[in-house]
Amino acid sequence: MATHNSTDSTGGLDASIRFPEEQARPENVGDGFSNTMEAVSSPVGMYLPYLSMSDAIALLALLAIENCGGPEIAFRGGRIDAGVPNAPGVPQPQDDLDSHIASFARQGFTQTEMIGLVACGHTFGGVQHDFFPDIVNVLNDPTDLEDVAHFDTTFVTFDNNVATEYISGTTQNPLVVGFNDTTNSDKRIFGSDGNSTMQSFANSPATFASTCADLFARMLDTVPSGVQLTDVISPLPVKPSNIELSLNGDTLQLSGQVRLWNITDSTHTVNMLLEDHNGATGNITLKFAGLSSSTGGKYSAAWYGFNPADQFSPLSLDAVAGIKSLSFVVDGKLEDQNGLGFAIQDGFLFSETSCLAANGMSARFDVAVRNSVNPTRVFLQEITADSVQGIVVTELDISPPFEPVAANTAYSLWSINVTDFDASYRIGAEIDGQRVDFLGSNGDWHPLVSP
Repeated sequence: MATHNSTDSTGGLDASIRFPEEQARPENVGDGFSNTMEAVSSPVGMYLPYLSMSDAIALLALLAIENCGGPEIAFRGGRIDAGVPNAPGVPQPQDDLDSHIASFARQGFTQTEMIGLVACGHTFGGVQHDFFPDIVNVLNDPTDLEDVAHFDTTFVTFDNNVATEYISGTTQNPLVVGFNDTTNSDKRIFGSDGNSTMQSFANSPATFASTCADLFARMLDTVPSGVQLTDVISPLPVKPSNIELSLNGDTLQLSGQVRLWNITDSTHTVNMLLEDHNGATGNITLKFAGLSSSTGGKYSAAWYGFNPADQFSPLSLDAVAGIKSLSFVVDGKLEDQNGLGFAIQDGFLFSETSCLAANGMSARFDVAVRNSVNPTRVFLQEITADSVQGIVVTELDISPPFEPVAANTAYSLWSINVTDFDASYRIGAEIDGQRVDFLGSNGDWHPLVSP
């Protein structure tokens, strides 16, 4: 966000921090950014092409704030990853107050908003000696082996202590009371309006939380020109999750769960309706699988497994009838996205005949293609990471067999051999001029078994 220039609308949250040129700048000292990008690359690989690295950064930042007790922050998607590093511009502790005010103004924030952003950000974390020896001395604290001087006493919890401790004069914030006054940037910023903003934060946790929610959202939504963010994305009340579909002989193997949002008990009656290609609808009463919570316990969810007999095993479906969509009835109420249902793509999928070679040096992927589909193209997507932690997807066309290889009366097998085991794989196809990506629970799935 700090690279944004509101005058020419360049920079912002676009994942340019993944480039070594940016990480090597003095303004980005430390290993925090490289560690963050490693964490971000996993969900991006799962959900390409629907999730960019910059969207993942925004989403993970939002979740971290909320899970540490912070305010609820609206999430919008649609960010586009930068192809080159952005211009420098991150404020540094040794900069003077005028430089800080100018830097935040360039990003589109007022002086008061600058105070708020710094205070909101510094409700978490601290400064580490290894990377900032001119700010933090060796602490000689056996409970703090990384020598981190924290911004407040509750450094893993969102609260207004960064303000109350500052106003009361008890703060140990290394950017307020550090031994090197040149780098006491928080002291200069917090006091730049006579402590008016920090006093308001100290007086009211609610004011602090609401201000931070607004500023965090604006920060995460700061993007270059030409990027159009979506409307606010909110959790669906009922949503199937962790779905996997494969072919095993004459049956489709369907596994997954349905998540009921903001539910705290296991007393609900949940039925899953399965529509097949023959127009029939199956009806299965699901079994409670467990509860989970998120955002620091603010929200809970109840989970029901697709296979009531064994939640750890898939549900077997007739391959000829197949499956088109799911919907659910929860306590007598139909949940089908206003008639849309939850579509399930069974036109092409991995076959469990896929296997590793005996020498372990190669593998064969078998893709089951429904005979009624007639795709113009089927391809394997090989997912790797480049030198700047970007996700690279290479498409490997799968040639149709010279003679049909029947898996059963409904499906034929298309096969391809691969030798790169550092990659993840998934499949895609072009059907009736439309591109279709097969996304399982993890975005990629490779059901390889030993021969």
